[in-house]
Amino acid sequence: MTFSSIYVLIVLVMMVVALVRDKMRPGLILMSAVVLLLCGKIIEPKEALEGFSNKGMITVALLYLVSEGVRKSGVLERIIYHILPKGRLNVSKANTRFLPVISFLSAFLNNTPVVVIFAPMIKNWAHKMHLPPTKFLIPLSYATILGGMCTLIGTSTNIVLDGLIQDGIANGFVKTGHQLGMFELSKVGLFICLSGLFYLIMIAPYLLPNDRQADIEEGSEELRDPNVIKVEAIVSHRFPGLGKTLRQFDFYSHFGATVKGIRRSGQRLSGDWMNTPMTSKDTLILDANQHFLDSWGDSRAFWMINAIGVEPQMGSKKRLLAIVLLILMVCGATLGELDVVKQFVPHLKLDMFFFAAVTAVVMAWCGMYNQRRYTKFISWDVIITIACAFGISKGMINSGFADFISGYIISLAETARHSENGIYIMLAALFLITNLFTEIVTNNAAAALSFPLAVSISEKLGCDPTPFFICICFAASASFSTPIGYQTNLIVQGVGGYKFTDFIKVGLPLNIIVFILSIFLIPLIYGM
Repeated sequence: MTFSSIYVLIVLVMMVVALVRDKMRPGLILMSAVVLLLCGKIIEPKEALEGFSNKGMITVALLYLVSEGVRKSGVLERIIYHILPKGRLNVSKANTRFLPVISFLSAFLNNTPVVVIFAPMIKNWAHKMHLPPTKFLIPLSYATILGGMCTLIGTSTNIVLDGLIQDGIANGFVKTGHQLGMFELSKVGLFICLSGLFYLIMIAPYLLPNDRQADIEEGSEELRDPNVIKVEAIVSHRFPGLGKTLRQFDFYSHFGATVKGIRRSGQRLSGDWMNTPMTSKDTLILDANQHFLDSWGDSRAFWMINAIGVEPQMGSKKRLLAIVLLILMVCGATLGELDVVKQFVPHLKLDMFFFAAVTAVVMAWCGMYNQRRYTKFISWDVIITIACAFGISKGMINSGFADFISGYIISLAETARHSENGIYIMLAALFLITNLFTEIVTNNAAAALSFPLAVSISEKLGCDPTPFFICICFAASASFSTPIGYQTNLIVQGVGGYKFTDFIKVGLPLNIIVFILSIFLIPLIYGM
């Protein structure tokens, strides 16, 4: 290894350690890594800033606004009302009823708002049906992840990787291959999604726990007051009281609600919980009122606010408009890839960025989200993470570190040209490296770190890199074994009261299913 490669390795190790320790937000950690690469002359200032102007990164930001518009319209609430069974069913039949629909929706919407809306509704429905909510909430999160694997816009990871590909083609370091189309991932993702849903419906219920405790009813006598609403709020990284106890942080003066309990890692805190510092993985049990919901329902201080027993207000015109805009966005971006369309409109690139921008602006004009506070609906830390990941990826290529690692992967496969199983070994190694990064850091960072490896491997083999890019997409999204790898897992952990081990027990087999199908289907479908 050269000095530059060693320097990049040290920076990457420091970055991963910082991400695991969770002392700073991921965006700031990746920005620090970019600055270190800049100081080491591994990348130029222009390369450090390229990610902030990348079309893929901006598309992700626009899709946050589109998802918020759909969420506020009430479309998702109306859908879940119709698909939740009204009569008594067993767990498997109930999951068969709504998990496929959830996966389909997640193929075209950001996963987080789908889970934020559906999780409390499914939990309340399960209680009414006298079924354990724990049998449904982890499958809900996993179904959204599986659905997101099937399309370009199903998860930000896919858009980030497509942005890296376009940037690589434009700058000449991706010499072959092509950008991902809307349904490019469906060739493999559909098989993975269907197999995963079969597992969630038929096998996962036997691995999921029964309810360990009833809903917290402490202070239930106060609920006789019709103005008091019981609320569950999952604390986010923007919560101003992080690291403080409730005795140090006056929650009522900040938010106008009273904290009645805290749930952490699926368990309610006991003892002197008022003196326990709050973390970004806590669920607060609150006594609140309608003013709290109106003021803080969209606050980024909480991942989710679930008002138990309160029905959302839904407008029929906004529901219809949201559906029409979403369909036009997806269909427009899909048809825009066709050669005949490109020839018909040669001076206008009708891609996902174009239609996401148009949809987000039309939703703003129609008041489908707050025009004065629109920036709060964008997860800026995710956006900064994505932008900085481009610079880190470029640094891995410039230093030769990506070539070193890819050479090692190829040597494991005994230079795939002469080994019958070589291509499977290479894909397996790339998948496992990416998946490991996903579980310990973030899915977007994992895709960016693995991207230069895919480029280097394909160059050494003289083949199309697209199958390797596809492998990265599935590996970066396959975060099932821990609650920390994917935001939706953290949300359902708080709502469902799951332990860390529940995700390992249910998620590890699903990780293996995605791994096996990816490794064997990608060569088959792409003729490797």
